Amino acid sequence: MVGGAGAPRGAPPRTPAHRTKAIPVSETPSNPDLPVIDEPTIGAAVDAALSAIAAAGTTAALKQVRIDHVGDASVLSTANRAIKDLPKDRKAAAGKLVGQGKGRVQQALAARQAELAAAEEEAALAEETVDVTVPTDRRPRGARHPLRLLEDRISDFFVGIGWEIAEGPEIEAEWFNFDALNADADHPSRSLQDTLYIAPEGSGALLRTQTSPVQIRAMLERGAPLYIACPGTVYRADEMDATHSPMFNQVEGLAIDKGLTMANLVGALDAFAAHLFGGKPITRLRPNHFPFTEPSAEMDFRCFRCEARLGLDHDADPDCRVCGGTGWIEMGGCGMVHPNVLRAAGVDPKEYQGFAFGLGIERILMLRNGVKDMHDMVEGDVRFPQHYGTEI
Repeated sequence: MVGGAGAPRGAPPRTPAHRTKAIPVSETPSNPDLPVIDEPTIGAAVDAALSAIAAAGTTAALKQVRIDHVGDASVLSTANRAIKDLPKDRKAAAGKLVGQGKGRVQQALAARQAELAAAEEEAALAEETVDVTVPTDRRPRGARHPLRLLEDRISDFFVGIGWEIAEGPEIEAEWFNFDALNADADHPSRSLQDTLYIAPEGSGALLRTQTSPVQIRAMLERGAPLYIACPGTVYRADEMDATHSPMFNQVEGLAIDKGLTMANLVGALDAFAAHLFGGKPITRLRPNHFPFTEPSAEMDFRCFRCEARLGLDHDADPDCRVCGGTGWIEMGGCGMVHPNVLRAAGVDPKEYQGFAFGLGIERILMLRNGVKDMHDMVEGDVRFPQHYGTEI
């Protein structure tokens, strides 16, 4: 028969025994682009991974080891992907070799992960241990408002030079706020655009626009000689913006005695400026007009931030945010107390003379501490007093 005796009809011819032997895994693949999948290569990759796992000291380091040795670009993962391209008679052996190696690495990773995570948790607990028996203040600590601290600092200065601190009502009679201070009946400051009156209309009561009424009350009660500082809150019909507020704080000073002159006024203000801003201030007086003083002036002092602080022979910085490039900072109004004011308070202007001045505490805080916006002082954000409300 064709095909040999005893062969079943239609059966394929027999192949010699030497041609049925399986190709070992360790043989080099016929495709040079495929990775080598043999016991030495896979064994070396597994040994390298196990060594790196044992050397990892933190979970973060172990994460990098995982990426390096079982990630997409690792030897084991590359070999695992290449199995599908091997001849059928090699796939099973190659899959077993790579799978067992990768399994050993994954088991080692899991064990090391658990070991490191437990160690890190124990260390964190030891570091963050809280003694629950220690008494604690459950309420967050705040700070005094910087305006109040500055007001106290100002009061301390005047007490230190022998003056007294005087106070008065914030709802004031029109006579104390205007008439006794030599303001005409048609003075612009009396208008509803400037002053907040208390209902009903014509009651004669208002929210004081200055602390000057305290001076009148003090002169009426104590007479002369008199040295007082009057810090307090005042009110104006102003819109709230970065530099104005309908409610703000000021301090006024009044000295009544025999023989007082403008020189005494300048000396007091120079000492006050040195106390608040340090150094030896350079000051100047600019003529002005106020109904309650005569002569009247605006007092400026030399900028303490830019080159102008070095003296009159040094130019100011044009970009200085404190003085605006002028070299001078407006401090406030001042002057010798008008004789009509002294008479209204029962003091003889022929026997006694006096000087007075008024300064805005918010303005001093803005200059001294670099506060740029009035809103920060009144909006109630607890971070504002925590930042500025500490005196050192």
